[in-house]
Amino acid sequence: MAGKRQFDIAMALDAAMIQFWRAGYADTSVDDLSRATGLNRSSIYSSLGDKDTLFTRCLERYTTRYGGKYDAALACAADRPLAAVRAFFDITLDRIADPALPDGCLVAQTVMATPVLSAGVAARAREAIGLQHTRLRAALKAGRLHDEAAESFATHLAAVNQSLAVMSRAGASTEQLRAVVDVTLDALARALGETGRHGGRRV
Repeated sequence: MAGKRQFDIAMALDAAMIQFWRAGYADTSVDDLSRATGLNRSSIYSSLGDKDTLFTRCLERYTTRYGGKYDAALACAADRPLAAVRAFFDITLDRIADPALPDGCLVAQTVMATPVLSAGVAARAREAIGLQHTRLRAALKAGRLHDEAAESFATHLAAVNQSLAVMSRAGASTEQLRAVVDVTLDALARALGETGRHGGRRV
């Protein structure tokens, strides 16, 4: 259409996602989103939705992108459960180490901001946290941990994964974050060694 500014929706959503990720929902204004995306307020509302709608779209984009990576990392869990969980944590550590991305985790930040969120956005954030637990539990069960151990370790691993994001925002070094992961993997290796098919560790 003549006179109508053309833009890439995907690029605009990525820019908005980074803005929300860097500053948080409450501290991101529509003017901030305008500067980040290069769109005026009218274009944001007409093409991307109001702030709640846009934030939900960004959260969906984030969870789909990293959820797909986590699923790929855990795909070998049936044969190499420890390697799968290590690869799972590598996704988080690589994201944290990427200088082009903000520190922390958009999902974790969103859950912590629940008091200022709409009910719909808060529910979607809780769902995203729950999905991480679900995929870890499924991977551990595929790796032959019994139900109770798989449930307990999935809860622990999901908590550690979220803590890495929080620690990175607090200034923890890459070495410190990897040390946390190593302790967690050592505990999992012992559990897998106790429950392996042939009585030994399956890594």
